Amino acid sequence: MDGIFTTLFATLIVLGVLIFVHELGHFLTAKAFGVGVEIFSLGFGPKLISRKYGYTEYRISWLPLGGYVKMTGESPTDEVATADVKRSFSHKNVWKRIAIVFAGPFSNLLFTVFVFYFMFLFVGIPHQTAHIGSVQEDTPAARAGLKAGDLIVSVDGKKVKEWDELSSSIKEGKGAPVDLGVERDGKTFDVKVTPEIRAIKNIWGDEIEVPLIGIGMSAKTFIERVGPVRAAWAGLDQTYELMRIMWLSIVKVIERKVSVKTVGGPIFIAQMAGQQAREGVVNLLFFMALISANLAIINLFPIPVLDGGHLFFFFMEVILRRPVNLRTREIAQQVGLFILIALIIFIIYNDIARISAQQ
Repeated sequence: MDGIFTTLFATLIVLGVLIFVHELGHFLTAKAFGVGVEIFSLGFGPKLISRKYGYTEYRISWLPLGGYVKMTGESPTDEVATADVKRSFSHKNVWKRIAIVFAGPFSNLLFTVFVFYFMFLFVGIPHQTAHIGSVQEDTPAARAGLKAGDLIVSVDGKKVKEWDELSSSIKEGKGAPVDLGVERDGKTFDVKVTPEIRAIKNIWGDEIEVPLIGIGMSAKTFIERVGPVRAAWAGLDQTYELMRIMWLSIVKVIERKVSVKTVGGPIFIAQMAGQQAREGVVNLLFFMALISANLAIINLFPIPVLDGGHLFFFFMEVILRRPVNLRTREIAQQVGLFILIALIIFIIYNDIARISAQQ
């Protein structure tokens, strides 16, 4: 029972915070450009709690899997009173409309950066040590006498502290012999190893050739304490890496090099949220940052009804120097809605199939 409660609570926290951040981006930018916001809602469907402050009604609605900001004159077909024209979204110039729509996904990206920033600043940056976790048989490392538990302290005279530095140094050598400084039982000695070029498959299923010596990393880690500037840079870098991997994942799914069965939806998010919450606050924050970056990318897809679809039409308006035909937009919205519903059904089916396979 505690597990179910933790999962539900963590899911509500994750989705609630990320939806709030996304809609807050739209809301604040709309306000900054003088657009009237009639409704700010967390969730869809019938309202659960509602309060009106000034011009805006703030809601929490029954279905927590989403949210929205209802702006005055949001659609070109909306009737806008003469007194409200100055605060109408559709009457603002196209660049202001682009900024308001883009602000949602951008807020999710900013949230990801800030989560990583505060994690790195107050917890530190985790790194994998250069300890050898395993040595494969009949490999250059095994023939050179390397053993599990050895610590690699240098490569060709250059000091290394973490696994990524060790791995990169070997790869950069392109198969040339390397001199490794090894620490074992408090003593340091040098070993010359000649990597072998082998064909392996990367995480995307692509076959690549890389120089390998036949060692695996250990589970040992160390925490690097950093200041505000280093934490900020690391937060930006981590967010960029997340986005790069997500984009490549999407491309590989489209190319059918990665199975569509790996795509997860709301049920998968709930499972992972509960699991990460049980493993600690830091794990849950990292998961929230990951989902936030996902939301930003997905919302920028050029599918009508998503932010990316609206941005597509606004950029077309910039190119054509006139709004896209209303009928064209209405048809595109209907097609986009159909695609979105089909994707949601498929993703939920994937989630259910994944749970069934685990039982």
